[in-house]
Amino acid sequence: MLLAALTYFLGASIANYLGKPFRIDSFWLGLIAILLAQTSMNLLAEVFRPENEAIVVGQSRRERILLRNNALYVSIAALTANAVIAFILYNNHHLSVAAFFFLLLSLILILAYATPPFRFINRGFGELVLAAHIAYVIPSIGYILQSDETHRFLLISIPLTFLAFAYFIVMNFPAFASDSKYNRSTLLTRLGWERAVPLHHLFVLLAYLFFLAAPVFGLSLSLLWPAFLTLPFALFQIFQLHNISLGAPTNWTLLTVTALSVFGLTAYFLSLTFWLR
Repeated sequence: MLLAALTYFLGASIANYLGKPFRIDSFWLGLIAILLAQTSMNLLAEVFRPENEAIVVGQSRRERILLRNNALYVSIAALTANAVIAFILYNNHHLSVAAFFFLLLSLILILAYATPPFRFINRGFGELVLAAHIAYVIPSIGYILQSDETHRFLLISIPLTFLAFAYFIVMNFPAFASDSKYNRSTLLTRLGWERAVPLHHLFVLLAYLFFLAAPVFGLSLSLLWPAFLTLPFALFQIFQLHNISLGAPTNWTLLTVTALSVFGLTAYFLSLTFWLR
């Protein structure tokens, strides 16, 4: 939830940097909408969890059904509230075609991620959908609700998506044993750790190469240089996962905190830069 709020603020910060008038009503309505969307995404994933997988260890079948029903009701309420927010934005003349498209795309990703028949969370594509939603769709919504249009500066969502994808790959490793036990088809179980580790390294490095190549896309390195402050942590993240793949002792807490910091701090530094310029 914090990551979603952070990337949303990044989109609004870009609009502020480009001189767009700050729409306080659109900002707060959009923030509530993306938080509700992310909540619904997480809850629906639990609602449609296979029957043989308990949500809480040791719960009875009756408790499991009750918990899932409550999660379903909250998810429906969250999506309904988002429809109301979309109507309010439309009524205030702040729901442009681009804003409607990205809000619709957010809904499609939520349903594709968590619900049958797609349920990408159990098909090995859940990490990609999550990364695209948090690092690409949400900052785009944050920007468009302030400006009613897209802009080439939103291209910085691409390297952020790479870092988010690498983060979700890392998050799969501690749960690898239980995922294998319940036959969950995550990206890690589908590819195997032998292929997933180099893929993780590739996406981390691609993110910083994209930042480095920013001038090719009309973006100034003077704006994006704060992203490189997290490069040492990113290299440490690669180092940790590489050692684990070689059989070194595992420190999952340190690895997950490092991966979270790389993505979160990169988004934070960029947001602060655009907001203060």
